[in-house]
Amino acid sequence: MLPRSVRALVRNVPTIAPIPQRSILSVTGSHAAEFLNGIVASTIPKSPQNHFFSAFLHAQGRVLYDVFIYAHPSPSGNRGYLIECDSRSSEAPPLLPMLKKYVLRSKVKLRDVTEEYDVWSAWGSDEEKKWETERQWNAVRSGAVEPVWDGEPEWPWGADAGVLRDRRAVGMGHRLLVRKGDKPQEASTHDVASSDDYLLHRILNGVPEGVTDIPPTHAFPMDSNLDIMGALDFRKGCYVGQELTVRTYHTGVLRKRILPVVIHPEDSGDTTADATQFPSDTDIRTHHVSTQDDGAPKPRPRGTGKLLSSIHGVGLALLRLEHVSAVENGTATFELKVDGDDRTWGVSHWWPDWWPRPTLEQE
Repeated sequence: MLPRSVRALVRNVPTIAPIPQRSILSVTGSHAAEFLNGIVASTIPKSPQNHFFSAFLHAQGRVLYDVFIYAHPSPSGNRGYLIECDSRSSEAPPLLPMLKKYVLRSKVKLRDVTEEYDVWSAWGSDEEKKWETERQWNAVRSGAVEPVWDGEPEWPWGADAGVLRDRRAVGMGHRLLVRKGDKPQEASTHDVASSDDYLLHRILNGVPEGVTDIPPTHAFPMDSNLDIMGALDFRKGCYVGQELTVRTYHTGVLRKRILPVVIHPEDSGDTTADATQFPSDTDIRTHHVSTQDDGAPKPRPRGTGKLLSSIHGVGLALLRLEHVSAVENGTATFELKVDGDDRTWGVSHWWPDWWPRPTLEQE
């Protein structure tokens, strides 16, 4: 449930906002589906019209890119795809040259078409409620969780050209690919907001995205909630990074998750640090407040959390689940300090209403 201090930040009207710093790559050719199926972490849909959400991993199973893949068949009906990813520089190899290394003898054509498209997000309309069904989940002992779409009357990510249903979280709305410089049709029926409003929208829904929230070559896919958001298929055949990902799913234990947080003055959880800017990658420390030895297990002192994206006093943070449990049990608190500032800020997490929370709690 949203903390009382941040409920006023929610936009309760139909809204569209541009999403900046996104690259679009085109993948076409008679082998386009087979080519992508061998390198993305989810299964390519059977229908050539179906969109989906996925990720590219490196061989050691860490994330390179979280991506939206739009079906874009040719006029003749041959399969084709548009891949949307974060365009900001990072430690990941540029996506287009990386994909070209996998082409070998595949009959595919790769192009950068970023200059042809803009990306927008739309949310808050009654129309979206018609396809946003109650979530069903498949969970395993490692803590990994998958959405189950079997009961959906239609493909969950949508099949309309250029319109992808954003099923990473309940209430995220849909993403739109429009020609460069154009506005979506929704501009006539929705409030036109800013990219900061989109950032706030996904933070409030607990949705990490891009290089700030999912640092390439460092982030593990399930720590970054890619399983919950529907980017991973643990039953498909080989793909790059599959071995470690599937091993973790079956025999590992998830110890971290990205959660939404509110940042507030140390002694007041009812007020957000609205006007203060907090750098990403700021350490979130766990302060233990219980000194009694009651025999209960205590979180280990090693390890800190990391603040990721933030705005208006709310953010996303990568947190150790044992520390989250200690905070919820009242034996610890989260806090952070910014270099050059003597103040100590309190940090309070929350669980989005739609999350499969019981399966994520680690003992």
